[in-house]
Amino acid sequence: MNADPSPSYSTTARIEAPLSASLLGDLSRTIGAVGAAVVGIDLIEATTTGARVDVTFNAVDEAHVASVRDALTQAGYLIRSVSDRTFLAHLGGSIEVVPRMRLRTRDQLSLIYTPGVARVASEIAANPKAAWNLTMKGNTVGVVTNGTAVLGLGHIGPLGALPVMEGKAAIFKTFGGLNAIPLCISETDVDRFVDIVAACANGFGGINLEDISAPTCFEIERRLQERLTIPVFHDDQHGTAVVVLAALMNACAITSRSLTSIRVVVIGVGAAGSAISKILLNAGVTNLVPVDRDGPMHAGMTLAPHHEEIVKRSTAMAYASLEDAVKGADVIVGVSRRGNWDPKIVKTMAQSPIVFALANPDPEVMPEELDPGVLLATGRSDLPNQVNNALCFPGLFKGALEARATRISDEMLVAAAKAIAATVSDAERAIGVIVPSIFDADVHSAVANAVKGAWSA
Repeated sequence: MNADPSPSYSTTARIEAPLSASLLGDLSRTIGAVGAAVVGIDLIEATTTGARVDVTFNAVDEAHVASVRDALTQAGYLIRSVSDRTFLAHLGGSIEVVPRMRLRTRDQLSLIYTPGVARVASEIAANPKAAWNLTMKGNTVGVVTNGTAVLGLGHIGPLGALPVMEGKAAIFKTFGGLNAIPLCISETDVDRFVDIVAACANGFGGINLEDISAPTCFEIERRLQERLTIPVFHDDQHGTAVVVLAALMNACAITSRSLTSIRVVVIGVGAAGSAISKILLNAGVTNLVPVDRDGPMHAGMTLAPHHEEIVKRSTAMAYASLEDAVKGADVIVGVSRRGNWDPKIVKTMAQSPIVFALANPDPEVMPEELDPGVLLATGRSDLPNQVNNALCFPGLFKGALEARATRISDEMLVAAAKAIAATVSDAERAIGVIVPSIFDADVHSAVANAVKGAWSA
């Protein structure tokens, strides 16, 4: 196979087979022989005539799943059923609304709804700030998209984006304790999109913009923040940027560098690349080279406004080509796609190079393509040092909502990055770890506290 088996194609096959002392091993070998990865074998029933077994395996794609079924059939096993575990996990959606008070009596109903709710509604109408305490507003984020730039899928529309937004909401609840409501809007016109979101914003303490294509995402975020008095945060830009900064802080510590002394080449300066460049400049990097499809950017070029700001703030000289910019550089941050640049250019970088290959699902460079001593981070969960936005946004919004912040400031973003970096221990850094696990409960509370402390009206 040209790709590795993935949990995205996690499949369970229920099999009936004659009794054999080597049955379980034979099943594993049959599936492994066609390149799938066995992740579980569960004996359901064994009788004097045979056995019923559930075999769970990861495949590369649907055709690969079919090849596993063929191999099992050819080996003489009877397949009773095949279940796609990914689709099963999404049946009915991945989130739900649960009341905080169980409605079991007439008295409880009268408190939550009529007549008791009228008093609360009247109080909020007279004193709008009371909504932060008397409704879910103060603990709820709107996750907003139009589905024009869904990670790895592109423009699949708002309905196609809905399961992604549900997953995002599940992460908000699990790691930040926040409610999150998907708003999948069928609108690509900036004016109308902004009007729709603004009209829906009363029920939220913050707005998380998600999977909106550049350059409209910049304008949408700016205009919504101007109109609303709650934080507006485009996670594809700033969430990625925060985690990149955190990872770079630890990478510099491991390689005895400082942010002020390194040269960083950012390859791909769209939504995420622009935000990464800005947060690195805000954190102390001065020598930063943004590279887009036309090559390294410099002051002598005609640039988009967001690119012009980055170039003006950097002390980097003008470079003739990507190869020229990378030669002797300390850091590459790739936010492009596989095939956009040759992994061999890493060999020309400074000693102990730092490479963040963040294209998804296929990083610009894989570990086996690099020499020993290269410190690598990617966006993939199956490789070390995953730059995962979920390290940032649950805690960031929790801290912002607790502070009753009206926006997300640059200081809050840098504070979040420092908090993430600090949760990696010296022992972990000693073995090349530069970002914590999303399942480290300390990271989310640390980010929340840091962001809350950094807020200033």
